[in-house]
Amino acid sequence: MAIELATQYLQYTDELFAIESKKELITNNNFDWTGAHTIKIYRITTSSMNDYDRIGDGPELSRYGPIARLGATTQEMTLRQDRSFTFAIDRLDEDETKRQLQAGTALARQMREVIIPEVDSWVLNEMCENAGIKNTEVKLTATNIFDKIVESNTMLDDECVPENGRSLVVTPQVYLLMKKSKDIIMVTDIAQDMRLRGVIANLDGLRVIRVPANRLPEDFGFMLCHPVATVAPVKLEDYIIHTNPPYINGDLVEGRINYDAFILDNKAKAVLYQPQPE
Repeated sequence: MAIELATQYLQYTDELFAIESKKELITNNNFDWTGAHTIKIYRITTSSMNDYDRIGDGPELSRYGPIARLGATTQEMTLRQDRSFTFAIDRLDEDETKRQLQAGTALARQMREVIIPEVDSWVLNEMCENAGIKNTEVKLTATNIFDKIVESNTMLDDECVPENGRSLVVTPQVYLLMKKSKDIIMVTDIAQDMRLRGVIANLDGLRVIRVPANRLPEDFGFMLCHPVATVAPVKLEDYIIHTNPPYINGDLVEGRINYDAFILDNKAKAVLYQPQPE
């Protein structure tokens, strides 16, 4: 005689692994898009230095040298990413999955597993593509990784990039090379609040931030950057749960996010990108 064995569904959902956003450490939100889709900022030139003419017998009327006219050009920044999503959860589907299918938890999952990775990926790819300094492509190894990072940090010194606040963005694979390098001694005694934000070590004055490879370009080696260079606005972030809207018995979840990333022209060399062969 056949025996029908029991099947039990537990009140537990097997969630995917996810990490929080990394962009807050390497970008800024200094400009306000409220009431505007596009903003413009000025870039003002400076005057060259001259030898002062104490006698005043030169061809110029001014003893200070030729009178220069300062230039005033603008950089235009128009928000390009206007993204959205929607899904519905039927009231019986919620009940008959032991309430594992709920609007609130589903929205949190959407933000954690879809929205944050998309925004981070867009911002990081824009930074790599528009970096003011792009090194020659090179295959990174445990032997050369230290020299490449230090040389790149020196390039930022030469461009007068502020020393405090610089970050080194690496993939898990590149971080593994760093740990294998006999020349690298990383300071891993990082404050807990910084660890929670994604900083895992300090090297040559750089905060080391490890980012999943799927949020970065395929040829990514590493990136040095300072937050002053990249503006990453989120103008609109709106998430709504409608209960029993027309035509649906249950919850309708809708979300919209308007964001972008821009590197300021005069600060572009505060972002350095090191590509490597795919």
